[in-house]
Amino acid sequence: TMKYLFQAAVIMAVTLAGELMHIIIPLPIPAGIYGLIIMLACLKLRVIRLEHVEETGAFLLEIMPVLFIPAAVGLITAWGELQAMLVPVIVITVATTFIVMAATGWAAQLAMKKGKRDGQ
Repeated sequence: TMKYLFQAAVIMAVTLAGELMHIIIPLPIPAGIYGLIIMLACLKLRVIRLEHVEETGAFLLEIMPVLFIPAAVGLITAWGELQAMLVPVIVITVATTFIVMAATGWAAQLAMKKGKRDGQ
């Protein structure tokens, strides 16, 4: 159990660093993105080893759908205000979904081509 507490503390420390960067740097970037960048840098530079966060990170990924319940309840309670802009929201959601799918496919193809090139 101490291992899980340590791993959670590491993840929370990186999250706190992301929050602090969000406060200090005046850019419209969410604190979570700063935290993800910090975690990636720490993992790549081996400041934090994967073993230091792997099991707790996997647990957090498993329960991620549960974490969306409060947001869904918030949408339901705000249905009156959202109903007026439902069509634009649906159009934007569908359009951005296709853009993200295309960009992800393009990035995956680039990565696979680069992997084949580097492997030969």
